[in-house]
Amino acid sequence: MALAERAGDTAAVPPPAGELPAEPFKLTTGLYRSTGGGQPASTGLDLNLRYTGAVGDLWLGWFRAPTDAVSQARGGWDRTFTLGPVRVQPSLQWAAGGFVGGSLNLETGDSWYAGAGLGRTNLRDYVNLNFDPNDAWMLSAGYRWSDARYAGMQVVRDNRQHPDQQHVHFVLRLPVNGGHAVFLDLLDKRGTVEGRYIHRTGASLTYSWPKLFVRLAYDPQVNFTPQNQWRVSAGTRF
Repeated sequence: MALAERAGDTAAVPPPAGELPAEPFKLTTGLYRSTGGGQPASTGLDLNLRYTGAVGDLWLGWFRAPTDAVSQARGGWDRTFTLGPVRVQPSLQWAAGGFVGGSLNLETGDSWYAGAGLGRTNLRDYVNLNFDPNDAWMLSAGYRWSDARYAGMQVVRDNRQHPDQQHVHFVLRLPVNGGHAVFLDLLDKRGTVEGRYIHRTGASLTYSWPKLFVRLAYDPQVNFTPQNQWRVSAGTRF
């Protein structure tokens, strides 16, 4: 599964640990432009509405790429449970066309932390907007000065259909004066694409105001296809 988006990554001032956010809804709109690889260029529109409450995170999304005649609705849930020194985060996803997937992550540690997880799907057709291998194992580690300031890394490696495909994320979140925040995600990508081994580097940068955020991302050989992708997203919390 994708690098888990921490509740505060798009919030300028995340709520204290264990407390619900003052604005429980987050609406995100994204435009995704895919080019190269000897294939026609295409632009996709993604809409995502997320709710954070006592039941955890619930979300509904819809993606459409007219050039590729692709349209798919999706939804999901995740929640973090604290069991002594261990945090357990299960997640479930579904999408139109019969796709079902899920993951289970375990994490421990306060300032210094480490975690591991596993993701599985039923291999039905899916517009992978996680942008990481879904049938994969995951390892993570890092350091948190607070929920608003942390640095870490996560390895996501396919262990089912394409066991040589791997993403390594290096992440950094820093508060900025005036109640703003910045979140940087550097991506190291390795694996086989149509019989050719590739090694590419991508990045995502998110800037947050008290209720708004914008994100720009570049993902080479997106989802281990021949095409490169630029993504521009903007959203609000309410």
